[in-house]
Amino acid sequence: MSNPASCFTTFNENIDNLALPEQFTFPFYYKPHPLAVAAAKQLQQQLKKLDKAILDTDDIDAGKMFGVLVVQDKSQQLGFISAYSGQIAGIDEQLHFAPNVALKHIDDAEFSQQSQVINDINAQITALQNSDNYQQIEQQLTTARQHYEQQLIAKQQAMQVTRKQRKQQRQAAGEQLNNDEFEKLKNQLAGQSIVEKKQLQALKQQWQTRIAALEQTQLTIDDEINGLKKRRKVLSKNLQKKLFAQYQFLNANGEVTDLNAIFAKLPEHTPPSGAGDCAAPKLLQYAYKHNLKPLAMAEFWWGAPPKSAIRHHLHYYPSCYSKCQPILGHMLEGLNVEDNPLLVNPAQGKDLTIVYQDDDLLVVNKPAEFLSVPGINIDDSVYMRIKTQFPHASGPLIVHRLDMSTSGLLMIALNKRVHKALQKQFIERSVEKRYVALVAGNIAADSGSIELPLVLDFDDKPRQMVCYKTGKPSLTTWQVLERKNNTTRLQLYPKTGRTHQLRVHCAHHLGLNTPIVGDTHYGEKSDRLHLHAEYLAFTHPISHERLEFEVAADF
Repeated sequence: MSNPASCFTTFNENIDNLALPEQFTFPFYYKPHPLAVAAAKQLQQQLKKLDKAILDTDDIDAGKMFGVLVVQDKSQQLGFISAYSGQIAGIDEQLHFAPNVALKHIDDAEFSQQSQVINDINAQITALQNSDNYQQIEQQLTTARQHYEQQLIAKQQAMQVTRKQRKQQRQAAGEQLNNDEFEKLKNQLAGQSIVEKKQLQALKQQWQTRIAALEQTQLTIDDEINGLKKRRKVLSKNLQKKLFAQYQFLNANGEVTDLNAIFAKLPEHTPPSGAGDCAAPKLLQYAYKHNLKPLAMAEFWWGAPPKSAIRHHLHYYPSCYSKCQPILGHMLEGLNVEDNPLLVNPAQGKDLTIVYQDDDLLVVNKPAEFLSVPGINIDDSVYMRIKTQFPHASGPLIVHRLDMSTSGLLMIALNKRVHKALQKQFIERSVEKRYVALVAGNIAADSGSIELPLVLDFDDKPRQMVCYKTGKPSLTTWQVLERKNNTTRLQLYPKTGRTHQLRVHCAHHLGLNTPIVGDTHYGEKSDRLHLHAEYLAFTHPISHERLEFEVAADF
């Protein structure tokens, strides 16, 4: 474990020409301050010298997030603190990183004792589930159900045959026998039917009784297992609360609160796994505890990309959503923090150009940083502008969406009938779309396709990630237009319409492995997101005319 007194690091380069930031970094959307960049580069130089074995362990085989916090001590000296997210065995012996926020539970005898009780319960559950008795009952139940089904089907098929034979006998006898003889035969055949039905009922009763007895024996063991699981759940919850209580977070006002209190206000109540162990909380906690004034912060990825989320070596990334947002909401209180840009209307002063208009639909050219539909905090959007400009329009209006940061062609239905017809064209994939994008770096191939299953990253909304278990299929084809100044201009053809599909397909290491310029979700901030929906073609639902529109990008 690192020595807390040694975590303050002075700059090894001249930073006199770098002005102090006027406000502290808004951690969820930022461009790193030059001082934070200088600190990050100094840390990166240190990481290069680390024992390679440390950064190649199973804990860090897919890279790691590191953070730097530029601070000022009481004597006004500038320096920075370093931290990493999660755990890396052995790294603290070589470099001085801010320690974990929670440490006490490691040596807590009561915590260890309760953990052992839970481990014992887990062992009991496993022993019961794997016991010879339980396995035999399961096997006997499976065999009994199979035999019951086989005998039941065989009996029912046999009854169908004899039923058909009796019917044929009745039909033949009706022409050959007199009335008394025919009635006698009918009674005889009816008796045979009754006997068969009783045999069927007896078969069912025999097997159901046998199966019920086996199920009751299994249920007795299941009840014992479920009782152990309920006890484990209660103990685990109490242990979790005890563990979460060890995370005592400070803020600039000197106020302290723990993970339990922070997440109790939220719908999920329980903190997600790893909450409090990210770099940002560690950095701020250390600064507050040692009377260091936080000035600017930045987090960057070091190493190989993870399998699912998008992370590139040395790229800066915002703090995560589910784990850090609630915690940092408390820890940043008392600091003069930059405004949250997501609360500012990005469409202010921008015009929505109508490219095509008739009585049934519109095609508009949406500017970049302009919502398609109202957001949580901002109403101004394509939907609201159209609703205001066309007050008699009915229905949902918006047929498809573009990300707020994406510019380009968007179709609007002015009535429900047209909206439904246009959506059907999207479902049938008869709508043609083409995008143009500028990506960072040179793409070697001239064309290709990308097929990756995408799903929402619940730990880091609204970002998407690749998941081969739960992700929805997504397909994009692409073609290079131009390579210039270490950037590549592409045409992108999405064959599916997943959220952030083009952005993820460009940025993910299994895609083009280079983000779109200005992609603040998966790349680095720039003047804008260089992604534009330049071409749109569809069939007019009323006139059935094929319409085509093209608007060039302004980048």
